[in-house]
Amino acid sequence: MEQTTEKKRDYAVLVGLRSPVLGADSADEESMEELAALVDTAGGQVVGVILQGRDKPDPHSFIGEGKVEEVKQMVTDNEATMVIFDNELSPSQIRVLTELTGVQVIDRSGLILDIFAQRARTKEGCLQVELAQYQYLLPRLVGMWTHLERQAGTSGKGPIGSKGPGETQLETDRRHIHRKIDKLKAELEEVRRVRGTQRQRRMKNEIPVVAIVGYTNAGKSTLLNALTGAAIPANNRLFDTLDTTTRLLTVSDTLDVVISDTVGFIRKLPHQLVEAFKATLEELEYADLLLHVIDASHPQWLTQQSIVDDLIRELGAEHIPCIRVYNKSDLAFSGEWPRQENAVSISAKTGEGLDDLLELIDRKLDKGKKRVTIHLPYNKTGLLDELYREGKVENVEYGETVDVIAVCPPRLLGRMQDYIENWHPPKEDWE
Repeated sequence: MEQTTEKKRDYAVLVGLRSPVLGADSADEESMEELAALVDTAGGQVVGVILQGRDKPDPHSFIGEGKVEEVKQMVTDNEATMVIFDNELSPSQIRVLTELTGVQVIDRSGLILDIFAQRARTKEGCLQVELAQYQYLLPRLVGMWTHLERQAGTSGKGPIGSKGPGETQLETDRRHIHRKIDKLKAELEEVRRVRGTQRQRRMKNEIPVVAIVGYTNAGKSTLLNALTGAAIPANNRLFDTLDTTTRLLTVSDTLDVVISDTVGFIRKLPHQLVEAFKATLEELEYADLLLHVIDASHPQWLTQQSIVDDLIRELGAEHIPCIRVYNKSDLAFSGEWPRQENAVSISAKTGEGLDDLLELIDRKLDKGKKRVTIHLPYNKTGLLDELYREGKVENVEYGETVDVIAVCPPRLLGRMQDYIENWHPPKEDWE
């Protein structure tokens, strides 16, 4: 164990509240395990876990004074530097809990934002994270400045007309943050515009776009690496890919696609992040096909699958054809996942099932294109322009005729059929 000497950023006590009134925000063993994995990803270490059941949260301290004492004791015993809640806390609850425990208190959203800030690499990723952080910060400002409000001004001893340095500071900060948010939104729009131009160029070239989506840590980056040989770090960590990574992939001899890896989805994703990350995930809107990667070895794969399905719906991408890719089949028991028409079982790590996946992608995106040899008479060379415009010309030789090898969509095949070598019109479904 060489790791023992490594100094962690923080030592955290995790707290979760299980309550029927919290709905999806209620904590359970599974979400606490995921929170622990998030802390590990953020570079921290979990030194204690408390999962409490209550009929409803305490409006003041969320978990009740008695439980806060228990948390405080655990913090002291383990020399913890922070307390992280699996539930969403209000700004006032964060303030109260920070005062009562004596250490920094953050909620799941705050932790995810911290990870995103560490992981973002491209300009767009950094802008999105910064925007989400400011949007998260805005309602929490009040709690941050109470120490100043208590110092002067509000007691009546300050200068006449003064609202107290706390409030003044608060207003200044609020204006400053609103300005920052507007500026970031403008910068993001510019980045999106540039990406839109690039996307239009891709669409003009008629290269289909395939987007890889899935729960965080399902193996999306490993799959992209396996398919394209791209060197994207594929680590066993949550949220390792924050920025969309795009590669060109040759699926078959008649099909090239642009394949994109996207940020992992997760339960209880802070709504500021869903908003801020629409720019990363807007790739989905323009995709011709989604590969929904599912970690078949995970005990909660069904829940994770439905969380991703819900987010795809929320992003308005449910109409896009989708292949379910049950990954990590080398770790999972075969036969556990339902046999479906648009599904394939693979191991991105060992390469098992990748050929089946490519075949399925080819079938789903098959627009009836065919590679053909065309012999054009010299008085028909005007058709060559059409081939360049609408097909993919691979080779041209001038002999007795102009001999062209090209991949053509159905409409073009119809126009060229008199000159195609060994042409047999495709059979209709009813034939």
